[in-house]
Amino acid sequence: MTSTTKPRSRGRLRIYNLVMGILHTVQGGAVLALANDFSLPVIGTFMTGPPGVAAPEIEPLFDISIAWGVAIFLFMSALAHFAIITPGIYSWYLRNLETKRNYARWIEYSLSSSVMVVLIAMLVGIADIAALLAIAGVNASMILFGLLQEKYESPGGDVSWISYWFGVLAGAIPWIAIAIYLVSPGVAAEPPAFVYGIFFSLFAFFNVFAIVMVLQYKQVGRWANYEFGESTYVLLSLVAKSALAWQVFGGTLAA
Repeated sequence: MTSTTKPRSRGRLRIYNLVMGILHTVQGGAVLALANDFSLPVIGTFMTGPPGVAAPEIEPLFDISIAWGVAIFLFMSALAHFAIITPGIYSWYLRNLETKRNYARWIEYSLSSSVMVVLIAMLVGIADIAALLAIAGVNASMILFGLLQEKYESPGGDVSWISYWFGVLAGAIPWIAIAIYLVSPGVAAEPPAFVYGIFFSLFAFFNVFAIVMVLQYKQVGRWANYEFGESTYVLLSLVAKSALAWQVFGGTLAA
């Protein structure tokens, strides 16, 4: 295939990914260096007899360091950006962009955004290991539906949106669960203001990703250029991760 990506554009993309990798790395290191040892428990709820008769036993399993949780999703993104600019992977990345696809994006997001959503869930009080695993799995499924959309459909023309809408459905589930715990119906709960800030800001960012995909596939304005959409995704990823990292830091990790 003859390359449709201009050499100058290739150079900019490489520098762009390098800069983003550095920014994620610096933030992850700063969180670990400045944060306290705040952690949240993960529990299991186990049967002690017949269901509905014997009260289940709640067992603490382990604690998760919130600072390390934040640093992990930042370092995941940094690693992905640094990997992309290595010679072999970068040529694969460019070949994918030429066909209006970026599988690397979806693979990284399926991991890093799932860590993000699990941390948000824990901050509103969801602690059961089964619930947290389910939230991570459903969120990863949402992202992988995005990969399927790109694999089987191309921007413009007659596009099937079935993978997109399956992703929207899957992606709504964790946020509904988190919203229920945030509202805490029937309980006089008072979540701190920063938790509300995290919920609404990250919910908005997650939805903007979905909007960008629609703009790309409908070829709206500058999003008709797939590389512009790619740059938008990368910037959104940085802003969303930074927003979560520093809201969590300000709310729970400030030493």
